[in-house]
Amino acid sequence: MSDDVQASDGPPSGRWFDEYEVGQRFESPARTVTESDVVSFAGLSADYNPLHTDDDFAREHQFGRRIAHGTLVLSMVTGFLFRLRLFDEPAQALLGMRDWRFQRPVYIGDTVHVVLEVAEVRETTNGDSGMVVLAAQVIDQHDEIVHRGELVTLVGCRPG
Repeated sequence: MSDDVQASDGPPSGRWFDEYEVGQRFESPARTVTESDVVSFAGLSADYNPLHTDDDFAREHQFGRRIAHGTLVLSMVTGFLFRLRLFDEPAQALLGMRDWRFQRPVYIGDTVHVVLEVAEVRETTNGDSGMVVLAAQVIDQHDEIVHRGELVTLVGCRPG
């Protein structure tokens, strides 16, 4: 299921544009969403919505307990890209997201990972880079899709 991409602390070993093919799949290692993640993200983003920060408030509302910020989980996706070495050089930029959906709540203590599939590859007009669209699914420990959408990335072409 995975493309045998593993996290590493070695020198950059990312993929060049010509190494991407529609249909390729990548699966990240998993990560547990912690209390510290939620508190730190609330402070960083200044999003102190009580659904994220107040146990009593959250218990009385639709999810029954505190949830992680959707944008916290989304930011974890960029970390997953890095761990898969898909954001190492020659990756140049995350250009945007298409049709991103927060489908289910992510709770403190949930463990999530991302499954990516190359949905589109298109060389830019200058020929030194290309656009790679990755269809992403963030999946929790129950194999439920909690987020989904597309990540549009710019990737360098191999020199020469």
